[in-house]
Amino acid sequence: MNGTVRKWPVRRYLVAGVLVWLPILATLWVLSVMLHLMDRTLVLVPPPWRPERLIGFQIPGVGLVFAVVILLLTGLLVTNLFGRRLVSWGEDLVNHIPLVRTVYGGVKSFAESVLSQSSSFRKVVMVEYPRPGIWSLGFLTAEDVPEVSQKLGAPHAAVYISAALNATAGYLVILPRSQIVELDMSVDAAMKMIITCGVVVPPADAVKAHLPKPAA
Repeated sequence: MNGTVRKWPVRRYLVAGVLVWLPILATLWVLSVMLHLMDRTLVLVPPPWRPERLIGFQIPGVGLVFAVVILLLTGLLVTNLFGRRLVSWGEDLVNHIPLVRTVYGGVKSFAESVLSQSSSFRKVVMVEYPRPGIWSLGFLTAEDVPEVSQKLGAPHAAVYISAALNATAGYLVILPRSQIVELDMSVDAAMKMIITCGVVVPPADAVKAHLPKPAA
């Protein structure tokens, strides 16, 4: 032996272990919170019919099944003529309540934009923001904003720019369509890139930007 002490790469092992367990624990935590919230929907069930009363103990996840059944029954109800009229009557009632109609209308519009298969929210774009030369990743939420386009004399679109770490927080910018670069990047890939602050970047061969057309 030459007297040298072998150094074990402890830090590398710790980091490797964290990279394995952190996503697993985070996923389990999110699933646990979601199941707990879904189980809260069982308060709508009469006490004598609740699982803990029928079988003597509580089963985690029953609320999720109950919530799915409620959503399916609600969707079945509102897709027929009677259900549509009932929803229309309820929305008319809500629209007469000042604060409630603002919150309800905003949430409904956002949900329709996100869940609609034809929604432009599913387009990932790049814009020069907050200044020229700096590009921000965003989501196209409106192909055109008519009043703004008319006032400024050029087509303008709305882009939602998410904040890093928290993709649900961000801000809205309205800018000329000619300054928006559409990407082939999926929404999931864009969300991962935003949430990880750019640590997780889609492969170059999977991301092909649509360069703006040169002016005629």
